[in-house]
Amino acid sequence: MPRSHKNLWAQLVSWDNLLLAYRRCRRRKRCKPAAARFDYDWEHHLLSIQRDLLDGSYRPGPYRNFQISDPKPRKISAAPFRDRVVHHALVQVLEPIFERGFVFDSYACRVGKGTHLALDRARGYLRRHSHVLKTDVVRFFPNVDHAILADTIGRRIADDRVMGLVAVILDSGAGVLADQATPSFFPGDDLFALARPRGLPIGNLTSQFFANVLLDRVDHAIKERLRVPGYVRYADDLLLFGDDKDALRARCAAVAEELATLRLRLHPDKTQIRPSTAGVTFLGWRLTRDSMRLSQKSVRRFSRRLKNLAWRRSRGEIGVDRVGASVRAWLAHAAHGNSRGIARQLLRKRL
Repeated sequence: MPRSHKNLWAQLVSWDNLLLAYRRCRRRKRCKPAAARFDYDWEHHLLSIQRDLLDGSYRPGPYRNFQISDPKPRKISAAPFRDRVVHHALVQVLEPIFERGFVFDSYACRVGKGTHLALDRARGYLRRHSHVLKTDVVRFFPNVDHAILADTIGRRIADDRVMGLVAVILDSGAGVLADQATPSFFPGDDLFALARPRGLPIGNLTSQFFANVLLDRVDHAIKERLRVPGYVRYADDLLLFGDDKDALRARCAAVAEELATLRLRLHPDKTQIRPSTAGVTFLGWRLTRDSMRLSQKSVRRFSRRLKNLAWRRSRGEIGVDRVGASVRAWLAHAAHGNSRGIARQLLRKRL
């Protein structure tokens, strides 16, 4: 069993760690009102955070909730800027400890990974194996069980004050996604099982990191116990590759059993095994052995975004620089695959 790490609190609340957290938190957000207010008197605010952490009085503020379509409706919960600094400070201390144990083929929210590398890896596996199993976890973030997550973190972290901060952050998100959770009964449950605290706010840096920590157990089971020859995970989206359809089906059942120990379930309607020659849709792209194109949902989503940007510009809410920056970012994303023609056609239509 990996060794437990102690005496992390002094590092977490140190001025250097909080200053780095603040600087990372304000990247590309300095013009946002909340960041600007913090920035105006940043030394005072950092000292206040440090004092509250040291004397145990730190309490997170309320979340600001809003809906997006990406492509399905999602509830995003934005923590106050002050709390985001604390989230960065915590992750900066914990991430190096857990990162060393993560499997190679987990790509979400990790330094040196990301969407494009996950897509490239998936295409490589498509070429090497005859079948692909695509699946995801039912309502992953709303259904994360706080007790199981805290226990998973606590197996590596033996500092009570750090674990106390983890508990405070988890408690602050309890109920934020309660309307989207799909609680289920698992073997051994009693009548109080449905009342277990659960849910990670979508939008927190800690939520993305905690997701990788929680699902790392599943990653290792797939790679080491089930010996799946090809595997890619991005957040709660999973691709398993192999050359035997029946073997993949059996491995899928084993993955479902492993997830049940975390009180999570695979989505029955989104679990499919297909020949690699037919390709697979993953992270907004249609992947085949020979090409990679943006999915129709991704194109429609950007079309709606472009229309909204044009509408906001006509009302004077944003300038042409904001529109140009958004378009350039999307074009850079589209250029990763064989979608330049679609991009040019879409821009000619909208602009």
